[in-house]
Amino acid sequence: MGNRGSDSEASASEPALVHLDPATTAVVRGVVPIAGLRDFFDASFGALARTIEAQRITVLSPAFGLYHGSPGETLDLEVGFVTDRAVRPEAGVVVGSLPGGRVARLTHYGSFDGLGLSWERLRSWTGARGLSAGEDRWETYVTQPSPDMDPHELRTELNWPVTG
Repeated sequence: MGNRGSDSEASASEPALVHLDPATTAVVRGVVPIAGLRDFFDASFGALARTIEAQRITVLSPAFGLYHGSPGETLDLEVGFVTDRAVRPEAGVVVGSLPGGRVARLTHYGSFDGLGLSWERLRSWTGARGLSAGEDRWETYVTQPSPDMDPHELRTELNWPVTG
């Protein structure tokens, strides 16, 4: 698993290149200030759960957050799930997709606070191999967070489409 340090430290797997097929998703889209991110995720997952259940859609993945462009004071993102078919737009839930092709990936172990370092590690790894990272990237929340869990138990898969 890697070294475990203080509560603020996290570890990550070795980056790797994978090839993915495009995937249909059910998402809620938004441009959200950093401070409002948790509330956006919470509200989005509530709407997604209600819509997916009402339309009897099958979820094929853990939850993800797809980020468009570079983060600033706000984040342009989609929150959702890979699904077995397209959702009918309802209550802010719309059809989306995850890209296919070559993707640089690593698994981040630990709290969300350390994600920035893992993203930077993935960016450095791709650059060192002459690969260009795309504008969009996504996090798959392999371990569903809960208020009473140990943050060290969280696993987040970082996915960054690359060319080159």
